Amino acid sequence: MLTVEEYVKIRTAKRDGMSIRAICRTHHHSHHTVGKVLNNLQPRPYTRTKPTVAPVLGPFTHVIDQILLDDQAQPVKQRHKASKIYRRLRDEYGYKGSYDQVRRYVKKHRKGQRETFIPLAHEPGQRLEADFGHIYVDFPEGRKQVPVLVTTWSHSSFRFAMAFPTERLECILTGLVHAFEFFGCVPRQLWWDNPKTLVKEILKGRTRTIHPRYVALASHYMFDPLFCMPAQAQEKPYVENSIYDLQRDWATPVPKVKDFDELNDYLRQCCLKKLQHRVAGKTETVGQRFEQDKAAALAVPTHRFDPYMATEVKADKYQTVCFETNRYSVPRRWAFEMVTVKAYPFHIRIVACDSQIAYHRRCYQRNQQILEPLHYLAVLGRRPATLDHSNVFRNWQLPGCFTELRGLFESRHGPFAGARQYIRILQLLAEHPVKRVQQAIELCRCGSAVNAEMIINKVNRFAQNQRSAEPTEPNIDRYQIQVPRPDLSRFDQHLTVDQGEASYV
Repeated sequence: MLTVEEYVKIRTAKRDGMSIRAICRTHHHSHHTVGKVLNNLQPRPYTRTKPTVAPVLGPFTHVIDQILLDDQAQPVKQRHKASKIYRRLRDEYGYKGSYDQVRRYVKKHRKGQRETFIPLAHEPGQRLEADFGHIYVDFPEGRKQVPVLVTTWSHSSFRFAMAFPTERLECILTGLVHAFEFFGCVPRQLWWDNPKTLVKEILKGRTRTIHPRYVALASHYMFDPLFCMPAQAQEKPYVENSIYDLQRDWATPVPKVKDFDELNDYLRQCCLKKLQHRVAGKTETVGQRFEQDKAAALAVPTHRFDPYMATEVKADKYQTVCFETNRYSVPRRWAFEMVTVKAYPFHIRIVACDSQIAYHRRCYQRNQQILEPLHYLAVLGRRPATLDHSNVFRNWQLPGCFTELRGLFESRHGPFAGARQYIRILQLLAEHPVKRVQQAIELCRCGSAVNAEMIINKVNRFAQNQRSAEPTEPNIDRYQIQVPRPDLSRFDQHLTVDQGEASYV
């Protein structure tokens, strides 16, 4: 093959008047080679005009073609790789060639099947993409993998991220409510993949059967709930890039936090720092482009959507309701009654007759009892022995003065009578805060003849003093306008008497 320098020497010699025969003799090339150089202005690289197949692989190409053709009807993640095709050719068809020959043939075959895309440009305020990413986080109890809900505007690339214990629907609803409040606006379209928490059934095209609670959220904020085609993650590239940043940038090194609140505060700060970033190929910052999103997006409604999942359950004789294998306590009044459990990502609200009757931190373990001692104080008066034989009261964290008071009562009145007096003090907590009762105990304990009655009176006196010290509502009667009653006798002058009958003129 001629080098570029030889190419130049041949053409320069011809320019200087040297004959072709002399050029061939001087530069040691054939007439054919010199003729090609003189007929082409620039050297042409060698190119193969016909595809070639390794002789050993040739008899097996039809087998490879059939395997690749059959793969088009199989799931994407269960199709043949080049290594798998090579092993099948070797074990099933007696192929003696190398793996590299098979790899090159498969690569060339698939190159023409690779999908290409059209660059998109989304209008401001139109489109928000959402998805879950996963990161590892170091909590005081150890390292855990945490799902993070990420939402990204397609126009500005501004994003919001919030971590949750799970990917359940109540977490999605809560995360989107917080996202809209963080952005201060609502997109006209919200795009997801097809998570089973949101999509109950995938129908033809982009038609979906959507979970009613997600439909309620979309109705409340008036956005269009849209979903990508199955296995087409490239339809929401902006949130995919955000998840990459979440894992490689925000969560590297592994964050160390004490709880989810601290983790979400950290993620929020990372999102705000993104406002100063300039996306590649854009002349404006993320913050400047987000102002365009915000101006064209929908306003956040005045009333906040309540992002819960509701379950109807019946309280049992132990004053508990079962939710996800765990049992949560309710007041005695609602034993054996139907109540509604409203599940949120981090807490549980139990509702009856349109009012909240119990509140608990949500437990994600299994077969646990989450009991509130205040719910059992009424029963404790009739069953005082349960004070020492039930985890409800045994694990109750109270100030140290309560334990000291019980010991004082039992030393003076005996274990049974002393326990009953102590139970009367505990029952005060159903109506009064712990600090008020604690203050009364510490004041009365200084006396020599402290008893339950003295502490109860002291607590009631504290409560009465606090109510009298609270500012009262202003007397609005002073500002009312007094309107005098009309004198109807003034209208008598418009009356005339005709034959003893009054009539209007």
